[in-house]
Amino acid sequence: MAPKTSLSGFPEWLPAERLVELHVLDTLRETFELHGFSSIETRAVETVDQLLRKGEIDKEVYGISRLAEDEEAAAVAKEGKLALHFDLTVPFARYVVDNAGHLNFPFRRYQIQKVWRGERPQDGRAREFTQADIDVVGDGTLPFRYDVELALVMIDALSKLPIPEFKLRVNNRKLAEGFYRGIGLTDAPAVLREIDKLEKFGADKVAANLQQNVGATAEQAHAALELASIRTEDGTFVEQVRALGVADELLEEGLSELAEVMAEGVRRAPGKMVADLSIARGLDYYTGTVYETVLVGHEKLGSICSGGRYESLATSGKRTFPGVGLSIGVTRLVSRILGQNLALASRAVPTAVLISLVDEDSWSDAQDVATQLRARGIACEVSASAAKFGKQIKYADKRGIPFVWFSSIEDDGVVTHEVKDIRSGEQVPADPSLWMPPAEDLSVSVSASQA
Repeated sequence: MAPKTSLSGFPEWLPAERLVELHVLDTLRETFELHGFSSIETRAVETVDQLLRKGEIDKEVYGISRLAEDEEAAAVAKEGKLALHFDLTVPFARYVVDNAGHLNFPFRRYQIQKVWRGERPQDGRAREFTQADIDVVGDGTLPFRYDVELALVMIDALSKLPIPEFKLRVNNRKLAEGFYRGIGLTDAPAVLREIDKLEKFGADKVAANLQQNVGATAEQAHAALELASIRTEDGTFVEQVRALGVADELLEEGLSELAEVMAEGVRRAPGKMVADLSIARGLDYYTGTVYETVLVGHEKLGSICSGGRYESLATSGKRTFPGVGLSIGVTRLVSRILGQNLALASRAVPTAVLISLVDEDSWSDAQDVATQLRARGIACEVSASAAKFGKQIKYADKRGIPFVWFSSIEDDGVVTHEVKDIRSGEQVPADPSLWMPPAEDLSVSVSASQA
């Protein structure tokens, strides 16, 4: 991997590493579009009031201002302080409200952008990072089947990436809140925030926190943790929850919804989806299905993809825009791929062919060859100088370019061309209007490492 930058938490990739990141981004983009999602991009800056209207992570938001105050800056200040967005969901909610008259609902959107968050840099967490989000938003109502579809779309996307086995863990906030209500815990969001810390603190600490911070009895805390311990890869979680002996209408609604998600998961992506009733997602705007995704064997990295259903994240007057969405932490995922050598690019540069120069006057003719090759989709570059052929070949080898092109003029004035595979040493005649490299060399490929 590239050495750490002088600014902690702002990762930069070397060219070969960037090719791996681009492969991930291109794969996600292609998959999302195959499923009918349209791309949007929102501005990097929002007003502070807009970003913090749900009360999240105010200490982590990067505020921005002009270094030199002037009349224009003062005018902007009157409109509200500005800050860089810390995720893509809040800006998307504002985008939906601003453009509701121009969008067709349900609106299927994907968005791949950088975000900024002022937290302490550590493994899997950066201050500047890329997220890839998909959401479906309705006008007034949104059928539950989108909760099912979003999970399957994300499984499809992640399955195409050069990553280890993963598990999409699914729960339902209605199920959890109904259960808590059924055992006498009325502040469900507070309980969820404590349950969300299970993997970080462990059951004993969470039980103590439930009693101290939420006012639960020891029996209520035990029941809440019993619910959180249920994990199945099929629909048998329903019987396990009912065996706990809690009755509540909202609980039954959540059980039914989660069972529907899991039924399709078992049918279409067996082994990829887990009903995990410890998943809480601490953010208050989730109202139904919630998702988290972990890499098997890399659980300490945390969730690489998460999200859920929200019934009223975006509102405008009497209109409410419910939605469901998932977000991939692209930088977190790519950092783990590169740090663990999980995938490699087939070469370090896009260039497939270096057009050599026989002398300094041949540069323009070499550009003619390059133009013919590029017209057929072959990435190439022309040598910068007419150094000895050995040096030009050495340059190509150092850059990771597999082929070197040679042109020469015979005594009768006929121009001949040959191309050399510098890996095998094979050199053959070639026509710039017809020659093609082997399919595997035409473009850079990224594949899972065999290590």
